[in-house]
Amino acid sequence: MLSVPHAGRDYPEALLANATVPRERLEGLEDRLVDALIGDAVAGGAAALIARPARCWLDLNRDEREIDPAMIDPPPLAHNVLQSAKLRGGLGLIPRRMAGARELWRAPLPAAELEARITGHHRPYHAAITAALDRARHRFGAALLMDCHSMPPINGQPFRSTPQVVIGDRFGRTAAPHLVDRLVDVAERAGFVTTRNAPYAGGHTLDRHGRPRRGVHAVQIEIDRTLYLDRDRRSLGAGAPAMIALFAAMALAMAEELGRDGEALAAE
Repeated sequence: MLSVPHAGRDYPEALLANATVPRERLEGLEDRLVDALIGDAVAGGAAALIARPARCWLDLNRDEREIDPAMIDPPPLAHNVLQSAKLRGGLGLIPRRMAGARELWRAPLPAAELEARITGHHRPYHAAITAALDRARHRFGAALLMDCHSMPPINGQPFRSTPQVVIGDRFGRTAAPHLVDRLVDVAERAGFVTTRNAPYAGGHTLDRHGRPRRGVHAVQIEIDRTLYLDRDRRSLGAGAPAMIALFAAMALAMAEELGRDGEALAAE
């Protein structure tokens, strides 16, 4: 199964009215058009879940408790807040800051609106992932989630070569090593400089859904967005077909590996 949590392009009027920056700046938080790269993988048999609301409305790759209390009216109780590095950096469940904008919102978000976004979108989204993975595991003996993202170009330091694809498995906690090995091999054979867990190891989605001991695996795929976007960073560029082919090849490779894992479990 593939999930795309950060490519949503729905910006409600009320959200834009409360923003201190124009929509074009808010779009900088998107994993722009990653959803346009997975069509061949889906055509090959993979399931997919694509978020439509913009990331600045609600970040689905955050725990629902990663809330900046100063952004909510009235603020949540301290024991209902999960502190994290992302939250402290301004990129919690509701993003607060981004490069070049100290504050994204004119007024705090009413607590009732926050609860509506969580109950109406965050929980159903993750419940849908859980249900799909459970169905796949029961049918085939094993299941895997590929959480699909894009990243800005990475400075070469401290890497010997600038990473173009990053495969994250929370440092081995959310997927069997041989699955990640195969993904790295697929990306490298396609000609992309590939790293593992550096600088991105995955987030809430992997922590929540990856249960390799139960036959449910989860990995995060980060790709350099300059590989597939045009110079304007708003439309697909000449490199998009190669990235579409990469996602399809990764999905096929995982289906092959999981097929062998399911057969092994059945034999046991």
